[in-house]
Amino acid sequence: MDKKIVLAMIIGSISAPSICAVEQDPTAPLGWEKPTQANSTVKRKYRLPTLNSIVCKPDMPCIAIINNKIVEQGHSLNGYRVASINSEYVTLKRGDRDWKLELFRLNVKQ
Repeated sequence: MDKKIVLAMIIGSISAPSICAVEQDPTAPLGWEKPTQANSTVKRKYRLPTLNSIVCKPDMPCIAIINNKIVEQGHSLNGYRVASINSEYVTLKRGDRDWKLELFRLNVKQ
């Protein structure tokens, strides 16, 4: 009976430190504590949309095709607001910044 108690105490004393060691890195310097991470807000980065086309008809407001979606003035797309559309370019706004998207003009000489 005494042998069983002694054996149980030896096994208990061997396994207890191994359970506690999981919480602490054995390779860390003495007295080192893991730094606490502050909850920082993750800023989302949106890619600047691609202007595919501008369509202007007489007596109608211009529309644009941006990222293969039809948008009008005032619409939002991926965090950007369409501020204005004319036959030459589209102005996008996000926060206090403006972007001017223009179509690529290709002058083909024959």
